[in-house]
Amino acid sequence: NGAICIQPCSPSFHGETRFVCEDRKWQIFTDACASLDIQSLFQPVNGKPGDGAKYFGPDDNGNSTCQADFSCIIPDILSSPAIPGNIADIVELLKRISLLLSENVNRGKMQSYSRIANHILNSSIISNWAFVRDRNAGSILLDSVNLFAGKLLLKNGSESIEEHFISTKGYSIHKNTSGKSFDFSMEFKNTGSITGHVVIPEEELLKLPKTSKAVSIAFPTLGAIIETSRLDPGLVNGMVLSVSLPEELRHVLLTFEKVNKLENVEAQCVGWHSTERRWDNRACKMKSDNISSVVCICRHHRRTFKSFSILMSPTMLRIAVLDYITRVGLGLSIFSLVLCLTIEAVVWHHVTKTEITYMRHFCLVNIAASLLIADILFILAAVVHNTALSYRLCVAATFFLHFFYLALFFWMFTLGLLILYGLLFVFFKITRSVFIATAFSIGYGCPLVISILTVAITEPKNEYLRSGACWLNWYESKALLAFVVPALSIIVVNVVVVVVVVVKTGRSSVGEGCKSQDVSNMIRISKNVALLTPLLGLTWGFGLATMVNSHSLAFHITFALLNAFQGFFVLLFGTLLDRKTREALRMNCLSSKRKCSLAKVKIYFLLNCLILYLY
Repeated sequence: NGAICIQPCSPSFHGETRFVCEDRKWQIFTDACASLDIQSLFQPVNGKPGDGAKYFGPDDNGNSTCQADFSCIIPDILSSPAIPGNIADIVELLKRISLLLSENVNRGKMQSYSRIANHILNSSIISNWAFVRDRNAGSILLDSVNLFAGKLLLKNGSESIEEHFISTKGYSIHKNTSGKSFDFSMEFKNTGSITGHVVIPEEELLKLPKTSKAVSIAFPTLGAIIETSRLDPGLVNGMVLSVSLPEELRHVLLTFEKVNKLENVEAQCVGWHSTERRWDNRACKMKSDNISSVVCICRHHRRTFKSFSILMSPTMLRIAVLDYITRVGLGLSIFSLVLCLTIEAVVWHHVTKTEITYMRHFCLVNIAASLLIADILFILAAVVHNTALSYRLCVAATFFLHFFYLALFFWMFTLGLLILYGLLFVFFKITRSVFIATAFSIGYGCPLVISILTVAITEPKNEYLRSGACWLNWYESKALLAFVVPALSIIVVNVVVVVVVVVKTGRSSVGEGCKSQDVSNMIRISKNVALLTPLLGLTWGFGLATMVNSHSLAFHITFALLNAFQGFFVLLFGTLLDRKTREALRMNCLSSKRKCSLAKVKIYFLLNCLILYLY
C-alpha cells in the first residue's frame, strides 16, 4: 500500500527471519508490499543509536551504507506518492530521526531532513492529511522538526536551509547584538507568497550570559494541515513560525502576513501548546493589526510554546448574524422580564389566593429574576472581556453568571416538582413556609454549592476561566461540566414532567361523551405543553445540539433565538397567556378607570363649588 514499514528491535518480524535485531541493533526496512525501497537506513554496529555518523556502516549481508546525512533514502521518498499511509510513516520516520539522530546536526543533515519534511508539507496534498489515522500527526511533525532544527550547528555564525514549504534559519546571538531578526517569504497554495518576520528584542538579548544561538523555522502550510484533523472553529491565517531560543530569552516579536486579507476578519495571536496539542491565545498578545498583517508579542517556553501563528474565525458572517440575534434578543428579553416582574407585582394579591397559585407565581417570579440577572451579567461579562479589565473581575463575572444560570435551571426544576405535586399529590398539602424554605434550598442553595466548589477547585490552578472569554473553562479543567451536567439533568427531568402532564390531562378526558369536551381537553393539553416547554429549559436542548454538531448554522441560530428570547417566553407563556393573570390585569385596569372617573367627578364637583363660592 506504499507504506514505509518501521519495526523496533525484536527477535523476528511476523515469524520471518529476514529481520533480526541483536542488543540495540535496529533498522528501518521496506516491507514486501511497499512501493518505497529504503535499504538499511540505520545499521548501528558497535555503538548505540543516536551516536550519529560513525555508526553507519555495512550490514552483515554487505548491503550498501547510508551516508551521514541519510540523503540516500531521499530519492525513494520523493518518488513515493504522498498518500495518507506514506504521510503517517514519514512522520514517524522524522520523529525517530529527531529522537535518535539529533546530535551533530550539520547543514547536510538539516537539508536532507527538510527535503523529507517538505515532501509531505506540499500544499497540493493538504487534503490527504485529513485521512491520516493519527489525528495528532501534524502536531508530531511540528514537534519533531522543532527538536531536530534546535540542534542545528551554525557554521560561521549563521545558517539558512530553504525548501518550498519549510525554511530554517539560525544565527549566533549575544547580549551586544542590537536585536536579531529572521525574515521569511514563502509560497502558499500557488497563489503567491506570504511573509513572516521574527525579531528578538534588544532588551531580551541583554539577558544572555554568553554567546548562544537562535533558530527559527517557517511553515506556510502546516497550520492548514493541523486544522484538517481538528474540530476547532479557528483557522490559521498565516504561516506557522517556530523559534528555538536559550532559556534566558522569554519573549519574541512576530509579524505575520495574513493569507485572507478581509476587512471584517479580526486576527488572534496564538501559540501552539505542544503538551495539550491546541492553539492557546494565552501565549501571545497582539501589538497591532491591520488589513494585511498582524504583529504579536509571544512568550517562548521550551516545553510548551515554541510555535506561533494567527487565527481567524471560519464563519465571521455567521458570528455577525449570531451577535445581532443575541443583542436584539437580550434587549427584548430584559424588557420582557422587567415587564413580567412589574405585572406580577401589580396582580400578586389577585392571583395568589390559593396555595398552588401562590407557589406557581413564586417560582415564576424567581425564574424571571434569575434570568434577568443572568442576562445583565452576560452583557457585563462581555464588556469585562472586550475591554481587557482585570482578571479578578472576569472571575467574579463568571462566578455569578454560572450561579444565576444554574439558579434559572433549579427554579425551573422547582416549578416542575410543583406541577407534579399539584397533579399527583392532590390530598397532601404543604404550608407556605415549608414550600418557601424548600424552594430556596433547591433554587439558590444547590447552585451556590456547585458554583463555590467549581471556583474553589479550578481557580487555584488557573483553570477556572475559558481562554478568550469570561466563562467556564473546558480544555484544561472541564469546569464547564459543572454547568452542563446539572442543566442537562434538569432538562431530562422536566421532559419527563411534560410527558406526565400530557398523560395525566389526557386521561382526564377519558369517558367524556361530549365532542366539545374532547376539544377542550386538547386545548388544555396544548396550553400545558406550550407553557412548560420554554419554561423548563428545553431551549438548551439545542445548546447540546450545537456541542454535538458545532458546524451547523441552523442549530446555532435556533439556540441563539430561543436562548436570547427566553425572557419573552417567560412573559408570554407564564404571564400573558395565563387566564387568571389577564383577568386580574383587566380588573386592575377597570378599577383604575373607575378611580380615574371618580377622581374626575370629584375634581369637577370641587371646581363647581369653588366657582359658586367665588360668585
